[in-house]
Amino acid sequence: MELEGKPDFEKAMHRIEAWFNHEMLDRPPVRFAQHNAEFGTSPSLAGRSWPNLKARWFDAEFQVDVFIESIRGRTFFAESFPIFWPNLGPNVYATFHGAELEFGEVTSWIRHCVQDWDDIPRLKFSPDNEYFRGIEELTRIALEKSAGKYLVGYTDLHGSLDCVADWRGPQQLCLDLLDNPEKVHEMIGAAKENFLPLFDHYDAILKAHGQLSVTWMAIPSRGKMHIPSCDFTSMVSTDAFVEFYLPSLQREVQHMDHNIFHLDGKGMLRHLNEILSIPEIHAVQWVQGVGDDLPILQWLPVIKRIQAAGKGVVVDLNVSDLESFISAMKPEGLYLCIAAEEKDQPDIIKRIEKW
Repeated sequence: MELEGKPDFEKAMHRIEAWFNHEMLDRPPVRFAQHNAEFGTSPSLAGRSWPNLKARWFDAEFQVDVFIESIRGRTFFAESFPIFWPNLGPNVYATFHGAELEFGEVTSWIRHCVQDWDDIPRLKFSPDNEYFRGIEELTRIALEKSAGKYLVGYTDLHGSLDCVADWRGPQQLCLDLLDNPEKVHEMIGAAKENFLPLFDHYDAILKAHGQLSVTWMAIPSRGKMHIPSCDFTSMVSTDAFVEFYLPSLQREVQHMDHNIFHLDGKGMLRHLNEILSIPEIHAVQWVQGVGDDLPILQWLPVIKRIQAAGKGVVVDLNVSDLESFISAMKPEGLYLCIAAEEKDQPDIIKRIEKW
């Protein structure tokens, strides 16, 4: 594949494929990324208006044009790629079954739709659902304009217990685990029913257009690449994790070729042994949080623990922490995500090559 601004595409993919196989070529993979950079708009695209924010989010031509403008003239160093992934927010899978979203400038929020148990039978996927059709349109337009410019990924999919938390509300779901576990299992069944078929639906569309498997984490695979996660379980015991989430997690990862578990924050660490015990999970993305959870150096024991289990580790690094991190860590199994200006990126690569 040849893309503008990415002349070393195949070399970058070789590094990623070695990493998935727990090997390393010349250095660890490196992705240069700045948080929420994809939401910036170009002045050259000003002048459009919409009746509300929802209409702007659903304007597929606009969303794709903004992205194309944002990558124009850029060079994508190391294992960074120009990637458009259709996005209506992190709760969109729950909306495919009847929930509604409220839209802000850069994200959206779910309206919890299961207020009583009589609402559960209404949780039905339909291909006529407006959110599903919105993602379909974003995907179609992105593919039409992508040739030689960028990769197209699939949307952010959260099934299983995270989807149930979207439908019910996290606080209420915590009570439900104790008071109505059978109803929770019923909702999990509804959330699981369409997850793998929908994943395969998007995968088939992308593969038919010569695309790879990639989504918001921007780590592509030639197979099926999945980011399992369940941020809700940071609020529950490991016994609850095992009963209400682990079976869904195992079902999802066994269906895929590559899996990177999104471990979001220290509240998830109580479940790390269960996550590391699953052979189909190839890597863990460690998200340390902000404030007192910075700098990354305080979490080196966690990262080394994941390494010792034979898993890869995706780590977010500040440039200021790079030298200290290199001095304290072995490079094997690491995938570094570094926010840095484009002009500084070649020098950072040279520093990592010396590791």
